[in-house]
Amino acid sequence: MIFTADHDEPRRALQKFIAAEINPYVDEWEDAGIFAAHELFKKLGGLGFLGLNKPEQFGGQGLDYSYALMMAEELGAIRCGGVPMAIGVQTDMATPALARFGSDEVRREFLVPAISGDQVACIGVSEPGAGSDVASIKTNARSDGDDYVINGGKMWITNGAQADWICLLANTSDGQVHRNKSLICVPMKSKGVTIARKLDKMGMRSSDTAQIFFDNVRVPKRNRIGEEGKGFTYQMIQFQEERLWGAAACLKAHEFIINETIEYTRNRKAFGGTILDNQVVHFKLAEMQTEVELLRSLIYRAGEALVAGEDVTRLATMAKLKAGRLGRELTDACLQYWGGMGFMNETPVSRAYRDSRLTSIGGGADEVMLMVLCKMMGTLPGLKGHT
Repeated sequence: MIFTADHDEPRRALQKFIAAEINPYVDEWEDAGIFAAHELFKKLGGLGFLGLNKPEQFGGQGLDYSYALMMAEELGAIRCGGVPMAIGVQTDMATPALARFGSDEVRREFLVPAISGDQVACIGVSEPGAGSDVASIKTNARSDGDDYVINGGKMWITNGAQADWICLLANTSDGQVHRNKSLICVPMKSKGVTIARKLDKMGMRSSDTAQIFFDNVRVPKRNRIGEEGKGFTYQMIQFQEERLWGAAACLKAHEFIINETIEYTRNRKAFGGTILDNQVVHFKLAEMQTEVELLRSLIYRAGEALVAGEDVTRLATMAKLKAGRLGRELTDACLQYWGGMGFMNETPVSRAYRDSRLTSIGGGADEVMLMVLCKMMGTLPGLKGHT
């Protein structure tokens, strides 16, 4: 069992925080297209939630990954997708590689304030011409003495409009595409960093997403995470926590929409009965609840394996793939049962429909997840049976 009685107290504390400090303001943040990340993260950091499984010497709690998974699942109770995603970027996307491979110096400078909530972090991988195809990024960091000089641009950067620093993946040599990249912590106030625009998105409205340009941005090489040329490898490791986190954050969100749909269809009358009385409706909702429980079991199994130190690439990839597919199917079916009200932005099912669509894109599209799985199965063309 991945969760024990030791998880109960932090779980209740997080539930209380979400009910008091987040959900009452979600509609306001959705309308504004942004939330005050520094203010909210400072409160979360003060409660210890931004470093549950990070090293104690840098302000973390030093707990195992099961606590991070618990947090991700509870964040699904937030009544929008954008705020949980922004928090997840801070805890499980921009900082895992830094915590695992960074020098003490770079961890003191960037990880400590990220854990305390004094600084907001973002992750810079995707580019206009390189989203899921990470190996194809063009942003480069040229060596110049003790510094890197960075040129290029990043796209679809969550927290990008408010971030204090970015965990940037850049080409640091002209070698093979999987061995020429490095992860570098870049302060966003560095000369030459430009937030080109805050992007207007279909969903995840309360989370700010930016396009960022780098024009001869000079940063010291000591800001690099780990070894030069290992950035692609570090990012692939980091992706597993990101994908597992993203899947876990869907669980309570999916259950909320199922329950809201039950309540709405139980009270909506048509053709002499309620919408819920129709077998096609209550059977479908039972099927969707079953799918959520199956996804939960897969996520918990992957979490247990990660805590045990096992490679969870296969299970995390499956969980992320399933979470995205289920989110699309579930919200589409539920929205249909809401009828005309489902098409209104004011309803929770409409927001869930928009927000959940990103799960099949962000952190690697469904098709990339399938490619990873086929490669591991030895069925991807050109592999000649190798896994």
